[in-house]
Amino acid sequence: MSEFLDTVNGYIWSDALIYLCLAAGVYFSVRSRFLQVRHVREMVRLMLHGEKSPSGVSSFQALAMSLSGRVGTGNIAGVATAIAFGGPGALFWMWAVAFLGASTSFVESTLGQIYKTRDRLTGEYRGGPAYYFSKVMAHTRAAPLFRVYGFVFAAVTVLACGLLLPSVQSNSMAGAMNNAWGVSEWVVAVGAVILLAFVIIGGVKRIAAFASIVVPFMAVVYIALALIIVVVNAAELPEILRLIFASAFGADSVFGAIIGSAVMWGVKRGVYSNEAGQGTGPHAAAAAEVSHPAKQGLVQAFAVYVDTLFICTATGFLILSTGAYRVFEGESESGAVLADGGALPADAGVGPTFVQAGFDTLWSGAGSTFVAVSLAFFCLTTIIAYYYMAETNLRFLLGKYAPLPVPVIRGTVGSNSTIVLQALILISVVVGAVSTASEAWTLGDIGVGLMAWLNIVGILIVQQPAYKALRDYERQKKSGLDPVFDPLAVGVVGATFWETYRPTEDKDRVQSTV
Repeated sequence: MSEFLDTVNGYIWSDALIYLCLAAGVYFSVRSRFLQVRHVREMVRLMLHGEKSPSGVSSFQALAMSLSGRVGTGNIAGVATAIAFGGPGALFWMWAVAFLGASTSFVESTLGQIYKTRDRLTGEYRGGPAYYFSKVMAHTRAAPLFRVYGFVFAAVTVLACGLLLPSVQSNSMAGAMNNAWGVSEWVVAVGAVILLAFVIIGGVKRIAAFASIVVPFMAVVYIALALIIVVVNAAELPEILRLIFASAFGADSVFGAIIGSAVMWGVKRGVYSNEAGQGTGPHAAAAAEVSHPAKQGLVQAFAVYVDTLFICTATGFLILSTGAYRVFEGESESGAVLADGGALPADAGVGPTFVQAGFDTLWSGAGSTFVAVSLAFFCLTTIIAYYYMAETNLRFLLGKYAPLPVPVIRGTVGSNSTIVLQALILISVVVGAVSTASEAWTLGDIGVGLMAWLNIVGILIVQQPAYKALRDYERQKKSGLDPVFDPLAVGVVGATFWETYRPTEDKDRVQSTV
């Protein structure tokens, strides 16, 4: 089975997907006139000041929900894996895919806002790629094709977020705790299931509230402590930067032979971590209460920066500056060791142990504990975000049948399709915690790759409404207005929610400053 999964993963994550991610990012950046540079100040302003209502969360909460999906084991174990198999140059390609991916994130998240809908069961906003694929071409002859495409994406997302991706998070969390405290993986699995059950059964509002508290706090603490160690090792920074750029382009004598691996692992782990183009960000974006879709598109673009340029960079510099790394030939731990930083124990495996050893160089014995605690929070919030996305797509697939009770559990509170999904994702957490790291990561890569293929190809076709929204937003801002979206006025059709939505007439709307 492992060989079969490796083969499938190899086909999905071929060079074609790597080039597609980079090329799409370049295209969207040029098409938007590099909005990820022009609108940085506006991104921060919108993140801090926004609206919310009983139907939608604030921009900051939507950002936190998005970050809860982005900030996870990819920021810690993922960076370590990229360096181990791609060399220090992989970090540069993570930066590249983040910078370019910010524009991709804007397009997909703005589309998520434009074509969002109100959940008939909860009254909350829902949206994502399945929704915009099925709506954006509704007025054309291609409508049936894109409706099917939306259903395919929804089915893949339920599979990926409900079964494949949670196992990676629980595996890294269990491994870190076992390394730090010797806790059994089964104990970690049971504890995680109890905590997750409490949050995910509470719905999107509880998810948003939980994420908006936990994610920013843990991210700031993690970055701060990592930077302290980097500052202590500041004398190493010039050599680290030289090594990153030299190995990224094959100019380093040691890593020149694995330049292809540097690109591959940098892009693969970059997309896994920041999720730009993967199609996950639009789900959180659609849940936000905003007066114009471009507002949340810009906020979600900034989320890519937070994830990769801040957190992943802190991890990479920590690993390299402390020498807590090994680089292997052949993209496998069984390959020859090309470089050894000298700070890792002889039996250290690729993953969280790189970061734990890095922290231990300054706080002996405390590094393992801190990374284990950080991963616990990061991974739990990521799994919660996965559940929200899987549930959103399950509701899309079931449509009017979503409220129907499940016969085998008739009589219980809230007996419907979501209970089955909740059970499946909790089972995935348990299985992932007790599986090997290679098996868990392979399943996760398959899930990410399938979603990325479908979403990037799709938004390259249906991107136009996002740019109409951007131009409309910039025009209204230039006129001194607080932009309000009228889809018909800018030639966007099929945005049924926005066609009837009037912010000033929504009596439930509550202005807030986060």
